[in-house]
Amino acid sequence: MLNTAIKAARRAATIINRASFDVDRVQVSEKQYNDFVTEVDRAAEAAIIEVLTSAYPDHAILAEESGASKNLHDDNENVWIIDPLDGTTNFIHGFPQYCVSIALQQKGVITQAVIYDPSRNEMFTASKGGGAFLNDKRIRVTKCDKIADALIGTGFSGRDMAGLDEYMEMYKIMTQKCQGLRRPGAAALDLAYVAMGRLDGFFEKGLAPWDIAAGSLVVTEAGGIVGTFAGESDYLYKGDVLAGTPKVFGQMVNALQVFAK
Repeated sequence: MLNTAIKAARRAATIINRASFDVDRVQVSEKQYNDFVTEVDRAAEAAIIEVLTSAYPDHAILAEESGASKNLHDDNENVWIIDPLDGTTNFIHGFPQYCVSIALQQKGVITQAVIYDPSRNEMFTASKGGGAFLNDKRIRVTKCDKIADALIGTGFSGRDMAGLDEYMEMYKIMTQKCQGLRRPGAAALDLAYVAMGRLDGFFEKGLAPWDIAAGSLVVTEAGGIVGTFAGESDYLYKGDVLAGTPKVFGQMVNALQVFAK
């Protein structure tokens, strides 16, 4: 199943890379304020779904652009959760921070994950119980144990102006506590960066399951912890996520749990 997801991610990346050479010609539409979709998102998603459903026709799909497949219901044990182009706004500006994200959820548990950055040819993978890898090399979170020494990633949805004041308060708190904050603009990659040590932690509110699913498994298989702002495990459909090394995660919860839903 992991190999099939890798194949699907590479198929999508071929479409994304081809379009990246002439971004100005990519057709862009606005789903809602500051929330964009391109013809590349849709074509990449279609390619992913074709590969997955050809191999596993009975599996259900939950994808960012096309939504839920007709067979997505409570008794379907296998659900592929797909973001064909996480970081669309970055992509349409030619800013090379975007990725393909594919995860398999089985009986409510994420068991397989692929995050592929086509601009850097970096393939992050994880299987539950099997560890996390970057281009087939085992990866681990850093040994950082103090938030004061941590580089933390974050994100904020440009379409949610109602949440701006709350986010700025979180930003102020974390800026005072950590060594530095970064907002690259692709949550799945931010989580992958926690897993392989480019970041020591990450927090964001208002994410969708396809933003979180693959990255959460990559982080946990790399020895990190993922949870809600309250430190609970029901983050996938709540959308408010903290991730980090074990000790940094705990310190982030202490700092940000006041913002938990």
